[in-house]
Amino acid sequence: MSQSKTTSSPASADGLEETIAYLAKRHRVSVAIVREIARKLGSSERGAIEREIERGKSRR
Repeated sequence: MSQSKTTSSPASADGLEETIAYLAKRHRVSVAIVREIARKLGSSERGAIEREIERGKSRR
């Protein structure tokens, strides 16, 4: 009866998806880009993701 333990609970995963959808809509980028930024940063902190999106936009 071993159960695999995950680092994120389903509730926090839902919250992260909502945050990702919100940020994608707010900054007019695709959800996949926001997910990739969050994965690259290793952080689901909204402020850090927003800063990285702005850095990316300034490079264009």
